[in-house]
Amino acid sequence: MNRSSPDGLATEFATFRERHERSEYIAQRFAPYLQESVLDVGCYEAPLRSILKDVRYVGIDIVGKPDLFLNIEAAEKLPFGDGEFRCVLCIEVLEHLDTMHRMFGELARVSKEYVIISLPNCWRDARRPIERGRGQFAHYGLPSERPMDRHKWFFGYVEAVEFLKESAKRHRLEMLHLFGTEQHRNGLLRLLRRLRYPGTRYHNRYVQTSWAVMQKR
Repeated sequence: MNRSSPDGLATEFATFRERHERSEYIAQRFAPYLQESVLDVGCYEAPLRSILKDVRYVGIDIVGKPDLFLNIEAAEKLPFGDGEFRCVLCIEVLEHLDTMHRMFGELARVSKEYVIISLPNCWRDARRPIERGRGQFAHYGLPSERPMDRHKWFFGYVEAVEFLKESAKRHRLEMLHLFGTEQHRNGLLRLLRRLRYPGTRYHNRYVQTSWAVMQKR
């Protein structure tokens, strides 16, 4: 994983057209950590259950096919003991919770060794629909009926990275890997974008997801 960097500005290519492709990426990219026991917080249909072999897997969510149905946002605590799972996964879930700061602490509490979290770049997802005047985009907006789920926070890539770094410090987690993923693009196009939007401006516009691998001290 030498493509990571302490500031989270290193990126790699990863394109997920279907949900299962993201699960396959996670299983391969983070294989050294996904051993013995894994808690998947916000697992939805729990595709990792069939991918991870010889692992005690527990998925929790309010919908889908979890092992335990749980309203994560309403829960004061996760129903597990301290350090019960070697690795705790929380993949693009915290942005759905008003209680994301408290839940970060719960992820750390029930982890024995590793916590892996990803957050989306909401700015990237919203930029084109807003610029083109479409009026709405996924996970936000004002539907006529109250949705079961929606994003509660709106942030860019760099802000997500800062949240991950500061939250890790607060809960005494060592940051092992911090990086972003962006969709596969033509090399020339990517170069032109970097020239026009240098530094963190590029990341906020085009990097899709932030990933953090943290270890308990």
